[in-house]
Amino acid sequence: MEIEAVRAAYRRYARIYDAVFGPILHPGRKLIIKALGCRPGDHILEVGVGTGLSLPLYPQDVRVTGIDISAEMLARARQRVEHECLAQVHAVLEMDAEDLRFPENRFDKVVAMYVVSVAPDPTRLVAEMRRVCKPGGEIFIVNHFRSQNPLIRVLEGLVSPLAKLVGFHPDVGLDDLLRKTHLDVVNIRSANLFGYWKVLRCRSTARVPQPLVSDDAANDESVAATMQEFSK
Repeated sequence: MEIEAVRAAYRRYARIYDAVFGPILHPGRKLIIKALGCRPGDHILEVGVGTGLSLPLYPQDVRVTGIDISAEMLARARQRVEHECLAQVHAVLEMDAEDLRFPENRFDKVVAMYVVSVAPDPTRLVAEMRRVCKPGGEIFIVNHFRSQNPLIRVLEGLVSPLAKLVGFHPDVGLDDLLRKTHLDVVNIRSANLFGYWKVLRCRSTARVPQPLVSDDAANDESVAATMQEFSK
């Protein structure tokens, strides 16, 4: 899925996004903001800020920078910041999440809400999030990942060819993401309706740690065991 397909999809969604996706996905937003454990003065980057639905949830003693690829979504985010007088919002910028125009080690915490399955290259997205997050900081991701339910996986597979039209990949695998990005995951929690979305809390490391598993297919059971342990 190319970046222009993402732009086109969210150009269509901009007017209806809050009504359609706001209530359904809001529990995940609230869960992440609570998990952030924000401290006064923290500088937080929200990747894929969209229409800014999460921005009022941040405490007023932090600085939040939001970025998104969709100019139409950002226009609504800026309106929200102005109308609700959100002093904690430092900036709302149009930017590609896979090519962040920030120096290394800039932010205390980096958050991506419902973005991984939208990104053309999730591995590059995570690499950029790690690059701009300070060592010792934290990275938070909330996203839908490929279901373990066989019936739902079939449905996800049927929708997958429509990724360009709907603007996201419905079949991103969590085990695949962890193997390719080597994220240092602290815990994984379920969120939103039926726990269909997952919230990942990860440590920002100064260097890329060793892979959780090798690419050998024989380690599939180890991947499953690791995921089960994280989910407890």
